[in-house]
Amino acid sequence: MKLPTLPLSLLVVFVCFFTAEAQKRKPIKVTPPPSLNGRTAVVIDEGLSLLRMKPSLFADSVRRLRRGKRVQILGTAEADGVLFYKVSVPPGNFGWMQSDSVFGKFRTSDEERFARLVQASDGFDQLELASAFLGLYPASRFRTSVLLLYGDLLENAAAKLSRDASSRLSRREMAASGAPLHSYYLNFKMLDRYRRLGVTFLFNPSTRDFHYNGASWDEIVRKFPSSSETLEAQRRLDSLKLKLEKRAAD
Repeated sequence: MKLPTLPLSLLVVFVCFFTAEAQKRKPIKVTPPPSLNGRTAVVIDEGLSLLRMKPSLFADSVRRLRRGKRVQILGTAEADGVLFYKVSVPPGNFGWMQSDSVFGKFRTSDEERFARLVQASDGFDQLELASAFLGLYPASRFRTSVLLLYGDLLENAAAKLSRDASSRLSRREMAASGAPLHSYYLNFKMLDRYRRLGVTFLFNPSTRDFHYNGASWDEIVRKFPSSSETLEAQRRLDSLKLKLEKRAAD
C-alpha cells in the first residue's frame, strides 16, 4: 500500500530533527570509578582548578582550589571534551573539577606529566611546582634532575633577596635599634614565602648576602652518587662553601 506523500515527508523531517537534537544533547556520561573511588589527589595546575557545581566547563563555580590542596575522588564524568572528577574538599565542600588539574600516584602518566610542567614553568610558580613534585614523588626517576633545578632556582632567588634586603632595610634604623645586624636580615619579610616551602637560607654577615643552604644538592650527592647530576651537585656545594667563607674585602 502506498503511503501519502505529505505524511511521509513529515516523518522524514521528524526523524532528521530528532536525530539532530539527540546528537546536540549528548548526556553527561557518569561512570562509577572503582579504581579511583576514595583516592587522594593533589591540586597542582591552578589554571584548571575551578571547583564546579556540575561536571561541565559551563557550570557555576564553587571556588578555585589553590595549589597543594588535597581532594578525595568520589566519581568521574565526561563532558565538554574533558574528564571531570567528583571530589570532596576538606573541610566540607563538594563539587566537580577537571581531572587535569590534579596529580596523584594512582595515574602512572602523572609523574612524567608533572616533571614536564615543572620544566615548562617559570618564576615563583616553578619553585612551588618543583617543591610539590619532590614531596609527591620521593622515588621518582626524575628526582635528581628536579633536585638540581630546585637548588639552582633557590640560589638565584637568594641573590635577588640579597639585593632587595640591601635596598629596603634601613641601616640607620638597624644601627639605632641596637639589635644584631644579621637578625634583621634573617627576619626579612620577603623570606616568608620561601619559609612556607620549608626552604632555609643561610646568611653571610660579611658580604650581607643570602645563600641557599644546598639541601637538594646534598641529597643528590648522598643518595644518588651514580646519577648524571651528582658531579654538578658537588660543584654547587663546593661553590656554596666558598661563598659562605667569603669576606667583604675579597
